Amino acid sequence: MSRDRRGEVLDGTYECLTRYGVRRTTMDDIASAVGISRAAVYLQVRNKDDAFRQLAIRLHDDALQQARAAADGDGTPQERIRGVLSAKLQLVLGLLNDSPHTSELLDQKARLFGDICTQFSAEIAAMLTELFTEAGVTAATPSQAADICVALVVGLEGRPDAAELLQPAADALIDGLLRRG
Repeated sequence: MSRDRRGEVLDGTYECLTRYGVRRTTMDDIASAVGISRAAVYLQVRNKDDAFRQLAIRLHDDALQQARAAADGDGTPQERIRGVLSAKLQLVLGLLNDSPHTSELLDQKARLFGDICTQFSAEIAAMLTELFTEAGVTAATPSQAADICVALVVGLEGRPDAAELLQPAADALIDGLLRRG
C-alpha cells in the first residue's frame, strides 16, 4: 500500500510541477493534487525537495530501463544504439511537451537535480561506449563515438521535428562511425 501511495504522491508532484514549477509548488499543492492530507504526503516524502528529487529519479530511471532494454536487445548494433539514443530523447521530449516547467528536471546545473541528470548522462554514455566497443567502431574511439551520438541527441532536443529526425540522423552518424576502413 505504501508503495502505491508514494507513486500517487510522485504523480501529484509531477502534476504540480507542470502547473507551477518547482519553486511555486507547495506541499499543500501536492496533497491537494493527490487528494490526501499534507500529513499523509509527509509519510511518503521528507519535504518538497525530496518529492521533486524522487520524481526526477523515477523519470530518469524509467528512461534508463528503456535504454538498457534497447542496449540488451536482439537487434543490430545500429538498432540497439539508436534505441538507447531514442530513450534519452523521449525523456526530454516527454518532459518538454508536458510543460515549460518540467525542463527543470533536466538541468545538470540545478541544485536539486544536477547529480541525477549527470548520472543519467554518464550511464547513457557508458551503454553507448559498450555498444560501440562491441560493434567495433573504427572512425573514433568507442567513448568518442558515444559522446558524438549524445551530442546529436542534445542538438535535436529543442527541435519540433526531433522525433522524426532521430532515426535518419542517428543511422547516418552510426553508419559513419562503424564504417570499415
